[in-house]
Formats: sequence, structure tokens, C-alpha cells
Amino acid sequence: MKENKLNGESLDISVENLKKLREILPEELKNIFPEIDTEGKIDFEKLKLILGDEIEESNERYNFTWNGKLKALHESQKPSTGTLRPCKEESKNWDNTENLYIEGDNLEVLKLLQKTYHNKIKMIYIDPPYNTGNEFVYRDNYKDNLKNYLELTNQIDEEGNRISTNPESNGRYHTDWLNMIYPRLRLARNLLRDDGVIFISIDDHEVHNLRKICDEIFGESNLLGQFVVNSTPNARDYGHIGKMHDYVLFYAKNFTLAQTNLLPEVGKKFKYSDSRGDFNIHPLYNSNESFTNLNRPNLFYPFYIYLDHKIDEDFYKIGLEKRSNSLEIFPPKSVKNRVQFVWRWGKEKAKKNLNSEIIGYMTSSGEYRIVQKMRHSKKLIRSILSNSSYANRRGTAEVEELFNKKIFNFPKPISLLKDFLKIATNRNDIILDFFSGSGTTAHATMQLNAEDGGNRKYIMVQLPEPTKENSEAFKFGYKNLCEIGKERIRRAGEKIKEENENTENLDIGFKVFKLDSSNIKPWNPDFKDIEKQLKAFEDNIVEGRNELDIVYEIMIKYGINLTYKVEEHEVLGKKIYSIGMGMLLICLEKNITKEIADEIIKLKNKLNPETMKVVFRDNGFKSDSDKINIKETLKNDNIDEFVSI
Repeated sequence: MKENKLNGESLDISVENLKKLREILPEELKNIFPEIDTEGKIDFEKLKLILGDEIEESNERYNFTWNGKLKALHESQKPSTGTLRPCKEESKNWDNTENLYIEGDNLEVLKLLQKTYHNKIKMIYIDPPYNTGNEFVYRDNYKDNLKNYLELTNQIDEEGNRISTNPESNGRYHTDWLNMIYPRLRLARNLLRDDGVIFISIDDHEVHNLRKICDEIFGESNLLGQFVVNSTPNARDYGHIGKMHDYVLFYAKNFTLAQTNLLPEVGKKFKYSDSRGDFNIHPLYNSNESFTNLNRPNLFYPFYIYLDHKIDEDFYKIGLEKRSNSLEIFPPKSVKNRVQFVWRWGKEKAKKNLNSEIIGYMTSSGEYRIVQKMRHSKKLIRSILSNSSYANRRGTAEVEELFNKKIFNFPKPISLLKDFLKIATNRNDIILDFFSGSGTTAHATMQLNAEDGGNRKYIMVQLPEPTKENSEAFKFGYKNLCEIGKERIRRAGEKIKEENENTENLDIGFKVFKLDSSNIKPWNPDFKDIEKQLKAFEDNIVEGRNELDIVYEIMIKYGINLTYKVEEHEVLGKKIYSIGMGMLLICLEKNITKEIADEIIKLKNKLNPETMKVVFRDNGFKSDSDKINIKETLKNDNIDEFVSI
């Protein structure tokens, strides 16, 4: 059994990156260049020297940089010492929901989510500040970002300057925005599944810079597309052009693994039918000139149309073997460049679908083709999203309908987010929005779940940006954006249940957590006073924090899902918290004696988890001998880990 001292930091990204590099670094390379493997570390400077001219040293090479980029990168890799404190009173259906609403600076929150949600998120959508000059653009303090956030409520920086806007007159107008978005996107990528995708709304002010950042972080080849959204059908008539659109960038973590769904095509009509139903036809060849018989030889082979076996008026039976009176058909060449096309299907798939889903066809001009029967009434999402349901005014009306007043300007419409969810997620996926604003992503997730019976889960993250005192939201009692977002989700969930049948199992709840400094004094970076340090040995819990605060902080540090149920057991008059059906037991009581170990073993046998960790307060044992006896007893019963905080 291991004995560990749990530390208060989130996942160290730089350490994890080095581990990954060492895992993929071939042994052959280390054998060829043994000098690069130095005491378990990779000496990159030596590797550069060995490779000599192969290393690009020129300052003129293609790259995208700005003042502060290196600091922003370092910030994304620096562990957080903060925690997320549970807030049951502001939550809904706390005991049963699998949704999260997290209030705090998303940079710190993304760090805290690294262990729990690494490679777990299927879809991310964000609508960050567009940097129009009047929006809130939070400036990170790379010396102590958590402390910076906790001082945010005053909205004044150390020099007494307002920090809520980023005017164009500021000499670091683009730089501040880039330093804000860059580390957040780097952290977000870690959370995406290998088949995950991200959508980012933006407008003309920063779309050019955002595209370059995303090309660097996600890889240029992983750009799936760029949507143009008809966000303002009536146009904003100022300047030299009436602006009607915004953009959404669409990236995959790995385009070779990403899969998207088709959207329903309302009112679609079919020209043909057979025993299986209606269909239209589409040529089987791939009309992309990038795929040819030279680089896709497995997709270049002949079909044979059997001219003696006509089916209906326009179709013929086909096969892969030549017969008498058969016509050999290869994919055509492109008209413009005479590039040889290939089929979209390989031979094995074609063989299974001969004359059921692929068939011979004669065009009106007498040409013969191999075509696929297209039975679905769905289509790929279009790059231009022009429907009026995508307009920002629709989003404004949707929020106004819930609150009976206009309290939020230009939220994204539900239709836009719902269509993104349809193409990018399946029924049990997790969705993250770390600029969640009024909560449209949560609203759209619940709405889609109600429509298709799904169980998608969402994680909303929002900075508690104060509402302006002259705003309608402030007048009606909503002091910050988080209060608006939480209330919208509450109201939207109830409305969805009222308007839809069979929603008994629909999850319309959410657990609220709030970013704060650590609950454990030695983990708190502000804990510097010598006198306080001495007192920490008497009681190492920050004053005003409760046991659930500590339980959830331990869960975060271990990377345990925050939606897991926390059950309480009373043993010998002491409270023990059980998470994940016993995978983690936490006892925060004082004066713990060796008898508690026998009771923990009974609890282990009752819950029967595959593995078990047990956490105690370091100063919770009645004596040192009790601590030793408890440790030995648990070790003898194969408890996996003994941890003290």
C-alpha cells in the first residue's frame, strides 16, 4: 500500500507533456543519441546540436507571435492551487444531476478540470469576447492569477485602473485579447476527446488572429470549416458596409477521428422508390481531385453493368465480375484537369451492397454510371447559416420570453447551438462552454435531450462579471452574469418539461461550484505568516470552510468526477465520506484511533470497490501509534492507498 501526502495543485501540464514525449520517443533514437537522455530527462539543447543544420534558427521563419505569448504559454502550464467550493443552495437537483455550473475565472477552472475531464469532452462551444472595445476582457495576472481573480469584485487593478473593458485606444488592444484567449484554448484542447471538436464564435475584430492561434494549437489540418452566420438579418448600418454576419470556427482535435452527424432536411422529396423505401441517387465516385488512383489504389477498380438485366426504367444490375454483354465502368476523370477520380467505397463494402444500395444507371444523355441510393432525408451542415432562426435577435427574444424582460444583450439563439450539438454529439456526450454567458449552451442541450431522449451532460463556466448599474438586469436584482445564467437554466428546464412529453428522466438540474483559494492552509499560497504556519499544525483547515468543501477539493485533486454522489457513513461516532461506491473514503474527524481501521475494512467489504483510497487529516489521529496501526491494518487488507492532507 502506498502512503501519499496529497498536494494542493492541479495537474502539472508540463510534467504530463514530458511524460507523453518520453512514451513516444523511440528507444532507437535514444540508442543512437544516448547523450540526449540525461538522468531521466531529455536534453533538447544537445539534440539540437546533434541535428545541426536540420534545426530552423532563422527569425524569418513563418510564425505568429506577439508580446506576452511566452508568458501566456507558461501560464497555461502552471498548476492551480485553487479549488471549487460546492454551493448546494444555488444548485438544482443536487443529488441527482450530472450537469455542472462553475462560477469563476475560466483559466483557473480549466486547470482544475484537467485531471477529471482530460480527454473526456466531446464538444466545446465558446462565445468569447469579440474585442469590440466595450466588452469585458479579463486581464490575467501571471504572478498570481487566482489572487487576481479573487480581487476581481472591486474591478480595479493594482494601479487603480478599471479592468472591465479593452478600448482600442489601449496600446495593447490585440495583445491583451490574444494573451487572454491563448492559454485557455491550450488548456481546452487537453479536455477534448481524440474525436472531439470545438466551435468558437467570433467577428471581424479578431477572426484573423483567432484562426492563426487555432491553427497553432489544434493544427492547421484540423480546421473542419468556418461558418458564416447571418446573425443580423437587418444589418448594422454604419461605416461603409451594412454588416449582417459573424463567424464560427470549427476545429477537430484530430480530423482523422472526428465524426459528425447529418442535419434533418425538412421537406425533402424523393424521385425513386424500391422495396426498402424512397431514394434519390448520387454518383459513387469521389469528385475530390486530392484522391486519385495513385494515392488511393484500393478505391480504383472496375464495376460491370449487366445490360441484359434492366431494373425498372433507368437502372441496371451490376457486379464485380465481367460477363457477356456487360459494360466495364471505372470512375471518370475530372473535366478541368483530367485527374483520375476513385470510388468512395472500397471493394468489400461495394460487394456487400451490390444492387441493394449501389446500382447501374443510364443518364438521359445515354451515359452509364454507378450510383448510390441516397435514402436519408438529412444533409451536411452548410458553411453559410442564413436561416433567420440563427439571428441574435432570436436569442434575445428567447431570453426575454423566459424572464418577461430584456436582461441580456445578444445571446446566441438556441437553434444555432442545437444544430452544432446535433452534428457534433451523440446521446451521452459531455459538452463544455467556458464563456457560458446567459447559458444558451445548457438550454440547447436540455432541449435536444428532450427531443431525442439523449442524456448529454454540460459543464458551464462563467466569470461573475458584474452587470452595469443602469442595466435592466441590475434593476431586477441580477448583480452579475452568473446569476442570470443560473436563473435562465432553472426556468428553461421547467419550461422544457412543461412543453415536452416523456421527460420524466430529463436532467434539468445542475451542481453549482465556485472558484476559491484552497481549503487547506498549507496548500494556500497566501499562507506565509510564520505564526499562522505554526497554528496550521493544530488545525490545517481554512477558517469558514466546511467538510464538503474539503471533500470536493480532494475529489478535484484526484480527478474524480464532481457529479459523483458523496455518501455519508457514521462509524464509531465518526463521519466517513464515500465517493464512487467506495473508491475513495475520506475521514476528516479528529482523535482517530486504530479501531477505525477495522470499521473501514468492514465498509470496504460491504461496498466492494475495485480499488480504494483512504484519506485522513494529517493531524486527525489521536497519536502517532494510532496512525501507524491504522496504516498497517489497512495495508494488510489490501487498501490501495493511505493518504493524509
